[in-house]
Amino acid sequence: MSKLFMFEKPVGMRDALPHLYETKHQLISSIAEQMRSWGYRLIETPALEYYDTVGSASAILENQLFKLLDQQGNTLVLRPDMTTPIARVAASKLLKEQVPLRLAYAAKVYRAQQREGGRAAEFDQIGVENIGDGTMSADAEVIALMVSALKKTGLKRFQVSIGHIRFVEELFSQILGTEERASTLRRYLYEKNYVGYREHVRALALSSIDKQRLFDFLSLRGGEECLEKAGRLMEGEAGKDAIEELRQLIHLLKDYEIDQYVQFDLSLVSHMSYYTGLLFETYAEGVGYPLGNGGRYNNLLEKFGQPASATGFGVRVDYLLEAIGKLADLEGVHCLLFSKERRKEAIAAAAKLRQQGKNVVLQDLAGVKDVDRFTSVCQNVSFYVGQAGNGGKSECQ
Repeated sequence: MSKLFMFEKPVGMRDALPHLYETKHQLISSIAEQMRSWGYRLIETPALEYYDTVGSASAILENQLFKLLDQQGNTLVLRPDMTTPIARVAASKLLKEQVPLRLAYAAKVYRAQQREGGRAAEFDQIGVENIGDGTMSADAEVIALMVSALKKTGLKRFQVSIGHIRFVEELFSQILGTEERASTLRRYLYEKNYVGYREHVRALALSSIDKQRLFDFLSLRGGEECLEKAGRLMEGEAGKDAIEELRQLIHLLKDYEIDQYVQFDLSLVSHMSYYTGLLFETYAEGVGYPLGNGGRYNNLLEKFGQPASATGFGVRVDYLLEAIGKLADLEGVHCLLFSKERRKEAIAAAAKLRQQGKNVVLQDLAGVKDVDRFTSVCQNVSFYVGQAGNGGKSECQ
């Protein structure tokens, strides 16, 4: 084995040592419990999918897909997101049973990264998909569930920014006219490159009035008052239905008593091309990326031959860990060290403790070079040494 690769991992892959693993497990368990309590059922899909189905239907960029060939020459991909595989399952099986569906997942997803990017290529994601319900109540439910789940993990300071992709599309269509020009501005918005956005707008061959409309568009952030400003930016009735949906949404979120966690950001766009309406991102202090995002995607299931409305969200567990900022305490273990003469007695004692729900390490003394160092991480220590049945005793500390 080459020394260069002996301890290296592929770009973007990470190890999870015990403290990190335990913390992730606790966070995922806490969120999954909330999802179940809201009536969402957990589902699992394969890590490998066909490129021609899930790979091509996914909104993840082509150069971020991990591809490989099976023995028959078919191109496979490691799942780059969970929404598309769940749409495949729902369209092929579950929608025939009942509508709407409330599905949840906790799984790893895979997206290839540039070496200099420093981002994870494999990460844990947990989320829900509400499929078959086209009402605003479904959108409000998934946002309320996400807020409830994040609060359950102990996260205190976070904000959900809510936008509407149809509003952006209508405004850009009115002012810019072509999709090519609109896509350039959307890229600046997605990258949060507002300096580049303004410079690009200044360079466009537009009237001063239309340029000002594009500048004012960036200020559409905050409470309900920004919806009034948004309406004044549009000409005619275009985009008004999107504004009305946002107005309905905030009233629904007030019913859930979580409106203090949300604000509007009408300039919000996503690299996920399947969003068709509301979309949202969740931010927390000290984290440079959205730790959660979601929205409505009413056209994705049609790609699998089963048209249906859908909405949902996903949370990046690694970003959530960063936002919480501390690792969980590992539960203490009882350490039982024994000599060969008292092995059977120590095994019986360990079994009894495990029946009581204790975590127990059973260790032959002959395999320990430094007893003090070994026992320094133990909650309780018991020694089973000496001749069995000949006055041998266990010393506890």
